[in-house]
Amino acid sequence: MPASPWFELGPEAREELKSLVWRVLHSALAQDGSRRLVLPPAPESPALLQPAATFVTLHHKGELRGCIGSTQADTQLWQDACEHAYGSAFEDRRFPPLRKHELKHLSVEISILSALQPLENLGEQALLATLRPGIDGLLLHQYGRRALFLPSVWDALPEPETFLQALKYKGGWPPDYWDSTIEIARFQTLVVR
Repeated sequence: MPASPWFELGPEAREELKSLVWRVLHSALAQDGSRRLVLPPAPESPALLQPAATFVTLHHKGELRGCIGSTQADTQLWQDACEHAYGSAFEDRRFPPLRKHELKHLSVEISILSALQPLENLGEQALLATLRPGIDGLLLHQYGRRALFLPSVWDALPEPETFLQALKYKGGWPPDYWDSTIEIARFQTLVVR
């Protein structure tokens, strides 16, 4: 993966971050009935102590199994990722809580978000013309409705039009809806698998 100009994370820090996230999942599944978040001790790696916003996506046998995250970098990277790994496994309302037998075929993807870059709303066609497939994540917000797609969603929806329509649908807007009051922000991610 190419280095990110806004966030650096070397191979050792990446491995340590993945290890911490897996420890959280194993710890929660080892508890009898009272699955709760137990954070491991803080790492020593300075890179993991930086504030960062993350999303943690779980896949089971290649299918989405949970995805939870935040856009605000107000927690240290390792803790933010651990909390969202737990949330993805046990608190994503779209899925039942993770079970032990699923670990065998589970994969974890940690997306570290850049700062949100607000975009002027010049209309849907202008937005479509500026989107960079495979690079940009997108956040739409209007009157309490909010929808976000990570850049990895481009893998399933490679065309800007279908990407944006699906994002609007996710936020509860009709696919053909657009309004000048929609707030738009884009971002990039550094992905740790």
